[in-house]
Amino acid sequence: MDARRLASHLSVSGQIVPDALAAAARAGFRSVICNRPDGEGGDQPSFAEIDAAARAQGLEARYLPVVSGAISDAEVDAFAEALATLPRPVLAYCRTGTRSATLWALSEGKAGGAKTEIAAAATAAGYDVSGALRRIDANGSPPRETEDLFHSVVIVGGGAGGIAVAASLKARKPDLDIAVIDPADIHYYQPGWTMVGGGVFAPAGTARTMASLIPKGVRWIKAAVAAFEPERKAVILEGCRTVRYDRLVVAPGLKLDWAGIEGLTETLGRNGVTSNYRYDLAPYTWDLVRNLRSGRAVFTQPPMPIKCAGAPQKAMYLSADHWLRQGRLKDIAVELYNAGPVLFGVKEYVPALMEYVRRYEAGLHFQHTLVRIDGPAKRAWFSRKSEDGGSETVERAFDMIHVVPPQRAPDFIRASPLADGAGWVEVDPASLRHVRLPGIYALGDACNTPNAKTAAAARKQAPVVAHNLLVDMGHLRGPEVAYDGYGSCPLTVERGKILLAEFGYGGKLMPSFPAWLIDGTKPSHMAWLLKERMLPPIYWKAMLKGREWLAKPQAVDKAA
Repeated sequence: MDARRLASHLSVSGQIVPDALAAAARAGFRSVICNRPDGEGGDQPSFAEIDAAARAQGLEARYLPVVSGAISDAEVDAFAEALATLPRPVLAYCRTGTRSATLWALSEGKAGGAKTEIAAAATAAGYDVSGALRRIDANGSPPRETEDLFHSVVIVGGGAGGIAVAASLKARKPDLDIAVIDPADIHYYQPGWTMVGGGVFAPAGTARTMASLIPKGVRWIKAAVAAFEPERKAVILEGCRTVRYDRLVVAPGLKLDWAGIEGLTETLGRNGVTSNYRYDLAPYTWDLVRNLRSGRAVFTQPPMPIKCAGAPQKAMYLSADHWLRQGRLKDIAVELYNAGPVLFGVKEYVPALMEYVRRYEAGLHFQHTLVRIDGPAKRAWFSRKSEDGGSETVERAFDMIHVVPPQRAPDFIRASPLADGAGWVEVDPASLRHVRLPGIYALGDACNTPNAKTAAAARKQAPVVAHNLLVDMGHLRGPEVAYDGYGSCPLTVERGKILLAEFGYGGKLMPSFPAWLIDGTKPSHMAWLLKERMLPPIYWKAMLKGREWLAKPQAVDKAA
């Protein structure tokens, strides 16, 4: 916990974890304010977890979530009211501390505080509130007339897609002026979390500092995006700062909507409730698997789209394989509750998967969507669609449950002019250029392209965006290149064997290797070795470094 003092009664911090509340109590804090909405990040504990830990230490906790950079006057007033009524001193936190510092600065300014003193206190704590001070000067209106920064290419998102496209751009034009905007300190290799949950990878091997991965010569703007103003070629950051651009690349990933399932946030990480979709919970999955001797193990899959659609059943296969090897499977009922109508969306892979379903005697329940969970009672409720179009509620007991939350584009994308009617960034599926707004490209999970949302897809998309953007800017000659919808889902059907599903738009099979080496429709040890030993270094040392092994883009066939 890095608590930074803004006033005698208030300190602010980046994201805290439940275990930090004991230290907060020892440091003299009496209250905690959470300014970060649940579900913003893959390593973020819910407010319910923070609240429980705070109460255990005798601290009061209050949930005042604000969307990064879009702070309203009502939220400023609510923050001021909380500071006035909660026991002091107070610790406020968000993702980086900037939102909390901005709320304080705006509340102080609204109350008539001296701007020089507000700025000095924030600067001493390491926060830039200059945008908030301009808002105070503008009588509460977010400032728009002062541009703080300009870069030729601005990339929103420092995940797999964002860093890969920055590296691919630098590989093609080393002197290009690029900035990456992302508030996170840590970058995660999320495809590895399934292996963590299966006891194969150590959690630490899936995380590296963001600073170590930003390509050389690329500026890292450590902030969250609040809004887009494409007519001005501007991105608005938290704290009301502005970044102007010539070209924009959008790669923010997905939002995991943990709160979309009633009761889930209160029980995650406890009572046998886990998920490989969060960094800190994947080890708990393995703990549950190792320790379960009998009972019912439930695995869920929400409505599409989600990142890595095979991950929910990967968790089931690896868990059941462990129980089978330990001689426990006969005492454990394995069940998959899938909101969709089929086991896997590409039919060529289903026969091999069904062999493992039968091996593990797993019960398949389609058209079942998890809607509510009671961790202490170990009960889950599903909404089940019937053939006549109706629905009913189905209750199930569990001893452990692996939950995958519903997923959607981040709020700042959904509310922006970049989004289509469903909230996704609206791009041409081949060029990945925005269909309505010139100079804007997008890749990764937040796009509306009909491909599987996987890191493998982003690996193929990054060179396409880099090439087409540079052609657009006049830095490269030649035709545009096209993304073909490629995605890959290494389905871990047992420890030591993987079904390597590779396919593009329309479910077309797109194998990367000859069938004599890896036949993707059949489980193989070679595919396991690819996943376990080759894909992590390919990710860290090739994809994020602009080395496009098996990812070179193809020119668009104008005659087609």
